[in-house]
Amino acid sequence: MKDQIKKFLNEEQDPKAIEKITSKLNDLLMKNEEIGYIGVQKKPALTVFPDSIVLTNKRIIICQPKNLGLSMDFTDYTWDQIEGTFVKENILGSEFSFSTKTDLTVSIDYIPKIQARKIYTFAKEQLDILKSGAVQNTATIAEEFNEEMEEIETEEVTHYAEILPAVPSYTEAIPENAVPSSEKQLSELTQDELFAKLQNYKKLLDNGLILQGEYDAFKKEILSMM
Repeated sequence: MKDQIKKFLNEEQDPKAIEKITSKLNDLLMKNEEIGYIGVQKKPALTVFPDSIVLTNKRIIICQPKNLGLSMDFTDYTWDQIEGTFVKENILGSEFSFSTKTDLTVSIDYIPKIQARKIYTFAKEQLDILKSGAVQNTATIAEEFNEEMEEIETEEVTHYAEILPAVPSYTEAIPENAVPSSEKQLSELTQDELFAKLQNYKKLLDNGLILQGEYDAFKKEILSMM
């Protein structure tokens, strides 16, 4: 069990809370669902049974212990239900919240700041992946339609092929400055600008302009500045 929860203790999460959550989630995860991050409340007063928030590649799960920790309530929201995510940093931790497409707002407070930022970043990435998938589906339909139209046009003008000059094909080179330089002073950027820069790198990855390894390096550098 220690090996299973070790990767979720990077930001001083309560080990007992993580162990209790992961043991119960084993029976709740769907097919091909993987846990991406777990945040745990850390209230000023000693809290034996803190609330937690679990983010997977499919949904957000709010975990609330009850009956002195003997049982737990789980409330989940799939990514396609979520409209937006927000983080509010306070003196005693941060509050992470998200709104749904049914105008419902869900929040969990007293999350350590670094955990709240990681939760926010992970959530933004999942929402971007969801939006990119929808855009790609639309682009695929449009591409298939264009291919059909090209085939029809080709059939109609086949007999002109010998008199029309061939149009050379070329591949436009990607300018070197297409990928934002990591040499800029990230320490001078605000939190919102850092999040925006991370989102830009994600879009470049989705569009095939940078490799996964390059994106991971950019992501690690930006998160270290938060």
